[in-house]
Amino acid sequence: MAGTSSTDDEEMISGINVTPLVDITLVLLIIFMVTATYIVRRSFEVNLPKAAHGGEVVGKMFIVVVKADGVTYLDGSPVGDTELVARARAAKAADPNLRVVIAADEDSRHRAFVHVVDLLKGEGISKFAIDTEQTTGPAPRR
Repeated sequence: MAGTSSTDDEEMISGINVTPLVDITLVLLIIFMVTATYIVRRSFEVNLPKAAHGGEVVGKMFIVVVKADGVTYLDGSPVGDTELVARARAAKAADPNLRVVIAADEDSRHRAFVHVVDLLKGEGISKFAIDTEQTTGPAPRR
């Protein structure tokens, strides 16, 4: 038996075996890391533009998606300007350092992207990031 001596059965176990605790902790960490990637994924496909230096996500984000047809999505559901502004106002009130990630389809109109940025800036949000997919080589030219 671990921690016991074969010569003295009355001796108290003075060491703690931490191997099972470490094993369980590592398994839980791996499960968390795998499931976290599924939680962050979008519920629909967006054809993001490619960039050589992009793709990282930091902290809690307010994610807005602009599709190629001009429809704006927030949390996987389509929103109009009024709802986007109301939810941005509530999120800004909850977190004064709110960061917004805008994922615009590469075929979307620049006008739709600028309109979303303008609406959010009107609510006092000034920290924006543009979601892209990372490429392995130089950015493609059109």
